Amino acid sequence: MAALIKIRWWQRTMGAMALIGTIAALAQPALAEEPTILLYGDSLLAGLGLSADESFMGQLQAAMDERGLAANLVNASVSGDTTADGLARLDWTLADPPDAVILGLGANDMLQGLPPAEARSNLEVIMARLDALDVPVLLLGMMANRGLGADYVDAFDATYPELAQEHDALLYPFFLEGVALDPALNQPDLRHPNAEGVAVIVAGVMPLVEALIQQIEP
Repeated sequence: MAALIKIRWWQRTMGAMALIGTIAALAQPALAEEPTILLYGDSLLAGLGLSADESFMGQLQAAMDERGLAANLVNASVSGDTTADGLARLDWTLADPPDAVILGLGANDMLQGLPPAEARSNLEVIMARLDALDVPVLLLGMMANRGLGADYVDAFDATYPELAQEHDALLYPFFLEGVALDPALNQPDLRHPNAEGVAVIVAGVMPLVEALIQQIEP
């Protein structure tokens, strides 16, 4: 009889300890996941002609990891996209909002000679929607081909700094800075950087990526 009482006491004690452990586990806050940064652009961000490791996403993630920056990149860039294309797919892309966005659209608008006012309007709507979600943005600027004429160049080039100022966004003024038209840093089309060109871009943009991560709400 005494042995039976001891067994029941042990069972109850162990059950209570298990219950306490379960309650304690439930009370613990969930481990915070690393923030997600969405790459939203065209072929320059999609990595056209490059392997995953050579691409902008691959090299930028590697640089972030090397610096101990706790954030994960997700690529929603589509080769050939104009600003209108980016706007058209924005809602379903943001169905699960990221913690921050690196926005790089407009090069194809320029290459197609589309009106700068249209590109600006589309980017304005995209950035306004990100503002509404309190998602910080790093805007990657683009510059127009000088052969398109002074009026076009002036209007297009002004789009990115003006939008960055209006929306309090971080700005990298020219995505292809130090790379544009350099055969050693571009693929044969002279429009898309090769792996070495991407490395130059990543080195240039990294300080702003660090600043973007600092803007992410904990």
